Amino acid sequence: MLLVEAIILSVLAASTPLLLAATGELVTERAGVLNLGVEGMMIVGAACGFAGAWVSGSIIVGALCGIVAGMLTSLIFAFMTLGLAVNQVATGLALTILGIGLSGLIGARFVGERITTAPKLSIPGLTDIPLVGRILFGEDAFVYLSLALIIGVWWFLYRTRAGLVLRACGDNHVSAHALGYPVLRIRMLAVLFGGACAGLAGAYLPLAYTPFFIPGMTAGRGWIALALVVFASWRPGRLVIGAYLFGAVTILQLHAQGAGVGIPSQFMSALPYLATVIVLVLLSRARTGGSTAPAALGTVFVPDR
Repeated sequence: MLLVEAIILSVLAASTPLLLAATGELVTERAGVLNLGVEGMMIVGAACGFAGAWVSGSIIVGALCGIVAGMLTSLIFAFMTLGLAVNQVATGLALTILGIGLSGLIGARFVGERITTAPKLSIPGLTDIPLVGRILFGEDAFVYLSLALIIGVWWFLYRTRAGLVLRACGDNHVSAHALGYPVLRIRMLAVLFGGACAGLAGAYLPLAYTPFFIPGMTAGRGWIALALVVFASWRPGRLVIGAYLFGAVTILQLHAQGAGVGIPSQFMSALPYLATVIVLVLLSRARTGGSTAPAALGTVFVPDR
């Protein structure tokens, strides 16, 4: 039971940054914007989050620094794609490259430094319950925040008028504009929200997952978050399942290596990304009613004046 508990706790920790980043990207894509710069925003958030926590000695300050860093990075994307109507795919890829280089510059001063990671919740009598105690009542605040965030996004998208307007901008921005809705403003707010979530997901890595910062520590998690949105068919409920599924694949390959399974370690390390490709292929073959993506996803919108 101790081994099972340890594996489940590891899966929760590995899945949290995926869920945070994918939640922000889901809202962005629901508004009709395809931001491929999630990896870049995450790694900048990781560098700034660690720097803020190391300088201030506060995990909260570090998390806020990661959020602000992600939002500022996403502003570059918003300015290029919404303000100047530049191709979204090319801009997102450029943003990832920029973020990787910028994070190396910001984090160079802090490589080799260590901090105290985010504390775990401890409720006397509940956290000590065998197997489920630490899983339900012994996680850090980031885990609970990620679940609260996805519930909030579901409620916003399907239970509020503002969520309906945002989805309308993603499905038919011309009609939404004709009805008088500020499409570009709505999309900019969605992009900023996605940047904040990606920055927080990146900050989670040095603040709670590991107590240090190293260049490239996101290790492709931003790309997996992008794939998770497609896996979930742009629906928040399925996003939770996908995030924990891919987190489980990541952790199980580590346990398999530790158990001495006779498979090359390079293949085991590539397993989460291989699983991503396989799932996307299966989803593509399984859909018979056409794409479930927002109809205007990735389409540049220039309002008539």
